[in-house]
Amino acid sequence: AARATAAIDRSVAAAAAEREQAEAERGEREHAIAAVRTELEEIGDRLAALTDVAHRDEVARAEQRLRITQLEERAVAELGLDPQVLVEEFGPDRDVPPTAPVPDGEEPAPPRPYVREEQEKRLRAAERDLARLGKVNPLALEEHAALAERHKFLTDQLADLKKSRADLLEIVREVDERVEQVFSQAFADTARQFEDVFPRLFPGGEGRLVLTDPDDMLTTGIEIEARPAGKKVKRLSLLSGGERSLTAVALLVAIFKARPSPFYVMDEVEAALDDVNLGRLLEIFTELRASSQLIVITHQKRTMEVADALYGVTMRGDGVTTVISQRLEKEPEPAA
Repeated sequence: AARATAAIDRSVAAAAAEREQAEAERGEREHAIAAVRTELEEIGDRLAALTDVAHRDEVARAEQRLRITQLEERAVAELGLDPQVLVEEFGPDRDVPPTAPVPDGEEPAPPRPYVREEQEKRLRAAERDLARLGKVNPLALEEHAALAERHKFLTDQLADLKKSRADLLEIVREVDERVEQVFSQAFADTARQFEDVFPRLFPGGEGRLVLTDPDDMLTTGIEIEARPAGKKVKRLSLLSGGERSLTAVALLVAIFKARPSPFYVMDEVEAALDDVNLGRLLEIFTELRASSQLIVITHQKRTMEVADALYGVTMRGDGVTTVISQRLEKEPEPAA
Protein backbone atom coordinates (compact mmCIF):
# COMPACT_ATOMS: atom_id res chain seq x y z
CA ALA A 1 0.00 0.00 0.00
CA ALA A 2 2.88 2.34 0.82
CA ARG A 3 4.50 1.55 -2.47
CA ALA A 4 1.19 1.97 -4.27
CA THR A 5 0.61 5.24 -2.50
CA ALA A 6 4.06 6.45 -3.44
CA ALA A 7 3.53 5.37 -7.04
CA ILE A 8 0.22 7.18 -7.08
CA ASP A 9 1.82 10.33 -5.65
CA ARG A 10 4.54 10.11 -8.25
CA SER A 11 1.89 9.65 -10.98
CA VAL A 12 -0.14 12.53 -9.64
CA ALA A 13 2.94 14.74 -9.51
CA ALA A 14 3.91 13.70 -13.05
CA ALA A 15 0.33 14.35 -14.26
CA ALA A 16 0.31 17.75 -12.55
CA ALA A 17 3.64 18.62 -14.17
CA GLU A 18 2.34 17.49 -17.57
CA ARG A 19 -0.88 19.46 -17.01
CA GLU A 20 1.07 22.59 -16.14
CA GLN A 21 3.25 22.11 -19.21
CA ALA A 22 0.15 21.54 -21.38
CA GLU A 23 -1.47 24.64 -19.95
CA ALA A 24 1.66 26.65 -20.64
CA GLU A 25 1.81 25.34 -24.19
CA ARG A 26 -1.92 26.13 -24.63
CA GLY A 27 -1.36 29.70 -23.41
CA GLU A 28 1.51 30.08 -25.81
CA ARG A 29 -0.65 28.75 -28.68
CA GLU A 30 -3.56 31.04 -27.73
CA HIS A 31 -1.20 34.00 -27.63
CA ALA A 32 0.19 33.00 -31.04
CA ILE A 33 -3.36 32.59 -32.40
CA ALA A 34 -4.34 36.05 -31.10
CA ALA A 35 -1.24 37.53 -32.71
CA VAL A 36 -2.08 35.78 -35.99
CA ARG A 37 -5.67 37.02 -35.83
CA THR A 38 -4.52 40.56 -35.21
CA GLU A 39 -2.17 40.32 -38.15
CA LEU A 40 -4.99 38.89 -40.28
CA GLU A 41 -7.28 41.79 -39.33
CA GLU A 42 -4.52 44.27 -40.20
CA ILE A 43 -3.92 42.54 -43.49
CA GLY A 44 -7.73 42.52 -44.19
CA ASP A 45 -7.95 46.25 -43.45
CA ARG A 46 -5.03 46.95 -45.75
CA LEU A 47 -6.61 44.77 -48.44
CA ALA A 48 -9.95 46.61 -48.11
CA ALA A 49 -8.19 49.97 -48.30
CA LEU A 50 -6.25 48.89 -51.36
CA THR A 51 -9.45 47.52 -52.92
CA ASP A 52 -11.22 50.85 -52.30
CA VAL A 53 -8.32 52.79 -53.75
CA ALA A 54 -8.25 50.50 -56.77
CA HIS A 55 -12.02 50.87 -57.17
CA ARG A 56 -11.84 54.65 -56.90
CA ASP A 57 -9.02 54.71 -59.41
CA GLU A 58 -11.07 52.56 -61.75
CA VAL A 59 -14.11 54.81 -61.35
CA ALA A 60 -11.96 57.91 -61.85
CA ARG A 61 -10.44 56.36 -64.97
CA ALA A 62 -13.93 55.54 -66.27
CA GLU A 63 -15.09 59.08 -65.54
CA GLN A 64 -12.05 60.50 -67.27
CA ARG A 65 -12.65 58.27 -70.28
CA LEU A 66 -16.30 59.35 -70.38
CA ARG A 67 -15.34 63.04 -70.04
CA ILE A 68 -12.79 62.67 -72.82
CA THR A 69 -15.42 61.02 -75.01
CA GLN A 70 -17.92 63.78 -74.25
CA LEU A 71 -15.34 66.48 -74.98
CA GLU A 72 -14.45 64.81 -78.28
CA GLU A 73 -18.13 64.63 -79.25
CA ARG A 74 -18.66 68.25 -78.17
CA ALA A 75 -15.66 69.36 -80.22
CA VAL A 76 -17.07 67.63 -83.29
CA ALA A 77 -20.67 68.85 -82.69
CA GLU A 78 -20.00 72.47 -81.67
CA LEU A 79 -16.70 73.29 -83.34
CA GLY A 80 -16.66 70.86 -86.25
CA LEU A 81 -13.04 69.93 -85.52
CA ASP A 82 -11.46 66.55 -85.06
CA PRO A 83 -10.18 66.12 -81.47
CA GLN A 84 -6.68 65.29 -82.69
CA VAL A 85 -6.59 68.43 -84.84
CA LEU A 86 -7.99 70.48 -81.95
CA VAL A 87 -5.25 69.26 -79.61
CA GLU A 88 -2.54 69.85 -82.21
CA GLU A 89 -3.66 73.41 -82.95
CA PHE A 90 -4.92 74.55 -79.52
CA GLY A 91 -3.28 72.14 -77.10
CA PRO A 92 -1.41 73.15 -73.94
CA ASP A 93 1.90 72.95 -75.82
CA ARG A 94 0.81 75.84 -78.05
CA ASP A 95 1.16 79.51 -77.13
CA VAL A 96 -2.04 81.44 -76.40
CA PRO A 97 -2.63 84.43 -78.73
CA PRO A 98 -3.85 87.70 -77.15
CA THR A 99 -7.62 88.19 -76.97
CA ALA A 100 -7.85 91.86 -75.98
CA PRO A 101 -8.72 94.26 -78.86
CA VAL A 102 -5.76 96.14 -80.26
CA PRO A 103 -6.15 99.92 -80.67
CA ASP A 104 -5.48 101.39 -84.07
CA GLY A 105 -1.83 102.05 -84.73
CA GLU A 106 -0.50 99.68 -82.02
CA GLU A 107 1.21 96.33 -82.42
CA PRO A 108 -0.61 93.28 -81.03
CA ALA A 109 0.84 91.66 -77.94
CA PRO A 110 2.95 88.54 -78.49
CA PRO A 111 1.48 85.10 -77.68
CA ARG A 112 1.83 83.90 -74.10
CA PRO A 113 2.58 80.43 -72.77
CA TYR A 114 -0.37 78.23 -71.84
CA VAL A 115 -1.37 78.56 -68.18
CA ARG A 116 -4.18 76.25 -67.19
CA GLU A 117 -5.58 78.45 -64.41
CA GLU A 118 -5.82 81.48 -66.72
CA GLN A 119 -7.44 79.48 -69.50
CA GLU A 120 -9.97 77.93 -67.10
CA LYS A 121 -10.82 81.43 -65.87
CA ARG A 122 -11.31 82.58 -69.49
CA LEU A 123 -13.44 79.48 -70.12
CA ARG A 124 -15.75 80.24 -67.18
CA ALA A 125 -16.13 83.86 -68.31
CA ALA A 126 -16.90 82.75 -71.88
CA GLU A 127 -19.46 80.22 -70.63
CA ARG A 128 -21.20 82.92 -68.55
CA ASP A 129 -21.32 85.21 -71.58
CA LEU A 130 -22.65 82.38 -73.70
CA ALA A 131 -25.33 81.56 -71.09
CA ARG A 132 -26.44 85.20 -71.08
CA LEU A 133 -26.76 85.09 -74.85
CA GLY A 134 -29.05 82.08 -74.62
CA LYS A 135 -29.52 79.24 -77.03
CA VAL A 136 -28.99 79.72 -80.73
CA ASN A 137 -32.29 79.78 -82.63
CA PRO A 138 -31.77 78.36 -86.13
CA LEU A 139 -35.06 79.96 -87.28
CA ALA A 140 -34.08 83.41 -86.03
CA LEU A 141 -33.53 84.81 -89.54
CA GLU A 142 -36.91 83.60 -90.78
CA GLU A 143 -38.65 84.89 -87.64
CA HIS A 144 -36.85 88.21 -88.00
CA ALA A 145 -37.95 88.50 -91.63
CA ALA A 146 -41.57 87.72 -90.67
CA LEU A 147 -41.48 90.19 -87.79
CA ALA A 148 -39.87 92.82 -90.00
CA GLU A 149 -42.62 92.36 -92.58
CA ARG A 150 -45.26 92.53 -89.84
CA HIS A 151 -43.61 95.64 -88.40
CA LYS A 152 -43.55 97.28 -91.83
CA PHE A 153 -47.23 96.44 -92.34
CA LEU A 154 -48.20 97.83 -88.93
CA THR A 155 -46.03 100.90 -89.49
CA ASP A 156 -47.73 101.58 -92.81
CA GLN A 157 -51.14 101.04 -91.22
CA LEU A 158 -50.23 103.38 -88.37
CA ALA A 159 -49.03 106.00 -90.84
CA ASP A 160 -52.30 105.65 -92.78
CA LEU A 161 -54.28 105.98 -89.55
CA LYS A 162 -52.32 109.06 -88.53
CA LYS A 163 -52.84 110.58 -91.97
CA SER A 164 -56.55 109.70 -91.89
CA ARG A 165 -56.82 111.15 -88.40
CA ALA A 166 -55.10 114.34 -89.54
CA ASP A 167 -57.42 114.54 -92.57
CA LEU A 168 -60.48 113.95 -90.39
CA LEU A 169 -59.34 116.56 -87.90
CA GLU A 170 -58.83 118.98 -90.76
CA ILE A 171 -62.31 118.18 -92.10
CA VAL A 172 -63.76 118.60 -88.61
CA ARG A 173 -61.97 121.91 -88.25
CA GLU A 174 -63.28 123.09 -91.61
CA VAL A 175 -66.80 121.89 -90.76
CA ASP A 176 -66.60 123.60 -87.37
CA GLU A 177 -65.46 126.79 -89.00
CA ARG A 178 -68.24 126.54 -91.58
CA VAL A 179 -70.85 125.71 -88.94
CA GLU A 180 -69.63 128.55 -86.75
CA GLN A 181 -69.73 130.93 -89.70
CA VAL A 182 -73.20 129.82 -90.81
CA PHE A 183 -74.52 129.86 -87.25
CA SER A 184 -73.04 133.29 -86.58
CA GLN A 185 -74.62 134.70 -89.73
CA ALA A 186 -77.96 132.99 -89.03
CA PHE A 187 -77.96 134.16 -85.42
CA ALA A 188 -77.08 137.71 -86.40
CA ASP A 189 -79.86 137.79 -89.01
CA THR A 190 -82.37 136.16 -86.67
CA ALA A 191 -81.48 138.49 -83.78
CA ARG A 192 -81.87 141.50 -86.04
CA GLN A 193 -85.24 140.28 -87.32
CA PHE A 194 -86.36 139.45 -83.77
CA GLU A 195 -85.57 142.98 -82.65
CA ASP A 196 -87.72 144.27 -85.55
CA VAL A 197 -90.61 141.82 -85.13
CA PHE A 198 -90.94 141.94 -81.35
CA PRO A 199 -91.88 145.66 -81.13
CA ARG A 200 -94.55 145.08 -83.78
CA LEU A 201 -96.18 142.36 -81.68
CA PHE A 202 -95.51 144.19 -78.41
CA PRO A 203 -95.76 147.92 -79.17
CA GLY A 204 -93.38 149.83 -76.92
CA GLY A 205 -91.68 146.57 -75.86
CA GLU A 206 -88.13 145.41 -76.35
CA GLY A 207 -86.81 141.99 -77.19
CA ARG A 208 -83.49 140.56 -78.20
CA LEU A 209 -81.54 137.31 -78.47
CA VAL A 210 -78.38 136.87 -76.38
CA LEU A 211 -75.66 134.21 -76.58
CA THR A 212 -74.68 132.54 -73.32
CA ASP A 213 -71.07 131.97 -74.46
CA PRO A 214 -70.14 134.24 -77.37
CA ASP A 215 -66.53 132.98 -77.32
CA ASP A 216 -67.54 129.41 -78.21
CA MET A 217 -70.16 129.49 -80.95
CA LEU A 218 -70.30 125.68 -81.22
CA THR A 219 -71.49 125.08 -77.66
CA THR A 220 -73.17 128.35 -76.77
CA GLY A 221 -76.79 128.57 -75.81
CA ILE A 222 -79.34 131.25 -76.74
CA GLU A 223 -81.37 133.24 -74.25
CA ILE A 224 -84.48 135.23 -75.15
CA GLU A 225 -84.96 138.59 -73.46
CA ALA A 226 -88.53 139.84 -73.78
CA ARG A 227 -89.72 143.01 -72.04
CA PRO A 228 -93.26 144.06 -72.93
CA ALA A 229 -94.09 147.73 -72.47
CA GLY A 230 -94.50 148.69 -68.82
CA LYS A 231 -92.99 145.44 -67.46
CA LYS A 232 -89.59 144.62 -66.06
CA VAL A 233 -89.42 140.91 -66.71
CA LYS A 234 -86.21 138.90 -66.58
CA ARG A 235 -87.74 135.44 -67.10
CA LEU A 236 -90.18 134.21 -69.72
CA SER A 237 -91.93 132.18 -67.02
CA LEU A 238 -93.16 135.45 -65.48
CA LEU A 239 -95.06 136.37 -68.67
CA SER A 240 -98.67 135.43 -69.21
CA GLY A 241 -99.63 132.55 -71.48
CA GLY A 242 -100.57 134.86 -74.33
CA GLU A 243 -97.33 136.84 -73.98
CA ARG A 244 -95.20 133.67 -73.96
CA SER A 245 -97.08 132.39 -77.02
CA LEU A 246 -96.63 135.71 -78.82
CA THR A 247 -92.92 135.77 -77.93
CA ALA A 248 -92.51 132.28 -79.40
CA VAL A 249 -94.35 133.40 -82.54
CA ALA A 250 -92.06 136.43 -82.75
CA LEU A 251 -89.04 134.11 -82.62
CA LEU A 252 -90.49 131.86 -85.33
CA VAL A 253 -91.30 134.84 -87.56
CA ALA A 254 -87.79 136.18 -87.02
CA ILE A 255 -86.36 132.84 -88.14
CA PHE A 256 -88.72 132.81 -91.16
CA LYS A 257 -87.61 136.30 -92.17
CA ALA A 258 -83.92 135.59 -91.58
CA ARG A 259 -84.00 132.34 -93.59
CA PRO A 260 -87.08 132.35 -95.88
CA SER A 261 -88.69 129.05 -96.89
CA PRO A 262 -91.16 128.19 -99.69
CA PHE A 263 -93.87 127.32 -97.16
CA TYR A 264 -94.55 127.28 -93.43
CA VAL A 265 -96.82 125.05 -91.33
CA MET A 266 -98.17 126.44 -88.06
CA ASP A 267 -100.51 124.66 -85.68
CA GLU A 268 -102.68 126.70 -83.29
CA VAL A 269 -100.01 129.37 -82.84
CA GLU A 270 -102.60 132.05 -82.11
CA ALA A 271 -104.87 130.02 -79.82
CA ALA A 272 -103.88 131.96 -76.69
CA LEU A 273 -103.97 135.45 -78.29
CA ASP A 274 -106.63 138.08 -77.81
CA ASP A 275 -108.12 140.08 -80.67
CA VAL A 276 -105.56 142.90 -80.52
CA ASN A 277 -102.52 140.62 -80.56
CA LEU A 278 -104.19 138.40 -83.14
CA GLY A 279 -104.60 141.39 -85.44
CA ARG A 280 -100.90 142.20 -85.12
CA LEU A 281 -99.97 138.60 -85.90
CA LEU A 282 -102.24 138.51 -88.95
CA GLU A 283 -100.47 141.55 -90.34
CA ILE A 284 -97.19 139.65 -90.16
CA PHE A 285 -98.84 136.58 -91.77
CA THR A 286 -99.93 138.83 -94.63
CA GLU A 287 -96.33 139.94 -95.10
CA LEU A 288 -95.05 136.36 -95.03
CA ARG A 289 -97.48 135.03 -97.61
CA ALA A 290 -96.21 137.57 -100.10
CA SER A 291 -93.12 135.39 -100.57
CA SER A 292 -94.13 132.01 -99.07
CA GLN A 293 -97.12 129.75 -98.63
CA LEU A 294 -98.60 129.46 -95.15
CA ILE A 295 -100.47 126.40 -93.91
CA VAL A 296 -102.18 127.36 -90.65
CA ILE A 297 -104.20 124.98 -88.48
CA THR A 298 -106.57 127.19 -86.53
CA HIS A 299 -109.99 127.64 -84.99
CA GLN A 300 -109.84 131.44 -85.07
CA LYS A 301 -112.39 132.99 -87.40
CA ARG A 302 -110.28 136.06 -88.11
CA THR A 303 -107.40 133.86 -89.19
CA MET A 304 -109.71 132.03 -91.58
CA GLU A 305 -110.90 135.32 -93.04
CA VAL A 306 -107.41 136.28 -94.25
CA ALA A 307 -106.82 132.86 -95.87
CA ASP A 308 -107.01 132.24 -99.60
CA ALA A 309 -108.37 128.71 -99.21
CA LEU A 310 -109.99 126.75 -96.41
CA TYR A 311 -109.80 123.00 -95.82
CA GLY A 312 -111.87 121.32 -93.16
CA VAL A 313 -113.33 118.02 -92.03
CA THR A 314 -117.07 117.60 -91.43
CA MET A 315 -119.29 114.68 -90.50
CA ARG A 316 -122.44 113.95 -92.42
CA GLY A 317 -125.63 112.57 -90.99
CA ASP A 318 -124.61 109.00 -91.74
CA GLY A 319 -121.45 109.38 -89.57
CA VAL A 320 -119.00 109.50 -92.49
CA THR A 321 -116.40 112.25 -92.31
CA THR A 322 -115.70 114.29 -95.41
CA VAL A 323 -112.93 116.69 -96.30
CA ILE A 324 -114.24 119.90 -97.79
CA SER A 325 -112.39 122.83 -99.32
CA GLN A 326 -113.36 126.37 -100.11
CA ARG A 327 -111.39 128.99 -102.02
CA LEU A 328 -112.08 132.50 -100.88
CA GLU A 329 -112.22 135.35 -103.36
CA LYS A 330 -110.93 138.62 -102.00
CA GLU A 331 -112.50 141.86 -103.13
CA PRO A 332 -109.99 144.12 -104.84
CA GLU A 333 -108.79 146.91 -102.63
CA PRO A 334 -109.87 150.40 -103.77
CA ALA A 335 -107.25 152.44 -105.51
CA ALA A 336 -105.60 155.05 -103.39
